[in-house]
Amino acid sequence: MSDITASSIHGGVGAAAGARFHVSGEHHPESGTLLGFWLYLMSDCLVFACLFAAYGVLGRSYAAGPTGADLFDLPMVAVNTSLLLLSSITYGFAVLEMQRRRLRPVLAWLAVTGLLGAGFISLELYEFAHLIHEGAGPQRSAFLSSFFTLVGTHGLHVSFGIVWLITLMVQVGKHGLIAENRRRLMCLSMFWHFLDVVWIGVFTFVYLMGVLP
Repeated sequence: MSDITASSIHGGVGAAAGARFHVSGEHHPESGTLLGFWLYLMSDCLVFACLFAAYGVLGRSYAAGPTGADLFDLPMVAVNTSLLLLSSITYGFAVLEMQRRRLRPVLAWLAVTGLLGAGFISLELYEFAHLIHEGAGPQRSAFLSSFFTLVGTHGLHVSFGIVWLITLMVQVGKHGLIAENRRRLMCLSMFWHFLDVVWIGVFTFVYLMGVLP
């Protein structure tokens, strides 16, 4: 067999092997992204479960300091809760408009969602500043340490969600409602609704139960 023939045969085998292991236009499947994001959310559930458990153990350790009944302003917390729950509704409207492929309404509802989230963070920062000004900072007692850690961790998640939302608004405005952006919007939707569920737990377990004698 000549060298040319052998080379042709080996080239054909190599091409066949390459065709077997390489698919032209192969891309990352959407289901893989969503599955990976669900796994992330489950890990975040474990983080918040640990923080709730720590608060459950330390939430009555006042060290002769102020209690939740002395510190918590339930009307303000109720307003803050309403802002976050409303932001979840407005994000739902954005998803509905995304399914209708209407770009401008999607951006408008995302902007409203971001503003409501920013309002939530602003009130939470005001609450923290007020507590620290009153001498009820996280170093005052185990109760306050666990309170600031749990509520602050949730607030950091919301802040990250707002940054993510702004980034997506820029991408959607630049590239439109392409498949990648729709997938990213769905991932952020799951994240945002997850934070709402966690906050309902915080509002009930920390604030409402905290004002009970």
